Amino acid sequence: MNDVETETFLRFDNVKKSYDQKNLVVKGFDMQVKEGEFITLLGPSGSGKTTVLMMLAGFESVTSGDIVIRGKSINKTAPNKRNIGMVFQNYALFPHMSVAENLAYPLSVRKMPKAKIKERVAHYLSLVELSEFGNRRPGQLSGGQKQRVALARAMIFEPMLILMDEPLGALDKNLREQMQFEITRLHKKLGFTVIYVTHDQTEALSMSSRIAVFNDGVVQQCAPPSELYERPINAFVADFIGENNFIPGKITSVRDGKATVHTDGGDVVTQVSEGLPASGSCRVSIRPEKLFIHPTTHAHDNALKVRFTTRIYVGDFIRYYFALPDGTDIIVKVLNDLSAPEFEEGEEAQLLWLATDCIAFA
Repeated sequence: MNDVETETFLRFDNVKKSYDQKNLVVKGFDMQVKEGEFITLLGPSGSGKTTVLMMLAGFESVTSGDIVIRGKSINKTAPNKRNIGMVFQNYALFPHMSVAENLAYPLSVRKMPKAKIKERVAHYLSLVELSEFGNRRPGQLSGGQKQRVALARAMIFEPMLILMDEPLGALDKNLREQMQFEITRLHKKLGFTVIYVTHDQTEALSMSSRIAVFNDGVVQQCAPPSELYERPINAFVADFIGENNFIPGKITSVRDGKATVHTDGGDVVTQVSEGLPASGSCRVSIRPEKLFIHPTTHAHDNALKVRFTTRIYVGDFIRYYFALPDGTDIIVKVLNDLSAPEFEEGEEAQLLWLATDCIAFA
């Protein structure tokens, strides 16, 4: 057995799923997960991410391929025999039971002694900072408190793997951010392995060891958050992760991993994506925060002529909207400070940036 196999805790081998034996919802999913990783499955609705989670949980069957945990296929293992914890968006707590009884339930069905159950319930209530809430019913808790109870219940029987399906989807923005911190804190403290499903990019970027970006049943890219954001493998990932500008142009030359692209605002030099042809149409991808408005002290090797259209005050930063002669909109994010420039509508401007901060896609 090689080192990769010994390190792999969970493995998906060419896993496919079809509900009608004709159309594949998941089209050959491969992934290796190390113990203790926090893996997020990210993608738009209907992209296949939740189906992968349901197959792993055992709630959906695998059409073909293999799901392997610690070297053993679990395709035919019943859901309750997989030793997997699950956290749902709607909490799935028993309303007629107290918080403590909800936490005790998975331990009692595993025939744990009562004294041990009481001790472990107290420990996990303390972990999620709800020690004073053991006697309350779920209906007496806030959304954030309910989700912490659901999280504690998923962890309390110490499963080898915890699955989370849009667990923060029902919470407001502040509670979501608070729970993101809470889940990350517990993951770092206890070291359990997580497979997390969401369509929220910010959530995925802030919490994950690696992110698998799904589209139409296929993983487009699986990488750490910074790599996905800074070096997307294709235009879909670039567009789906964070905010992006796409500037249309024609490739005039490709040399040493850089392309020169002719656009309506001038020639620009850019990095090249895999498979970019030596000529023809392309789109240059550049993040709004990587663009600077002339004059600037920031280093740059690209300049683009644009016209100012409008600016929107967002609080901590300002969004500037510019347009190329062909009508392509370009957004620039500028920190809200004294250096933020003022423009008249239609005024000419110049945008500057580094070639290393942009990439051309076919």
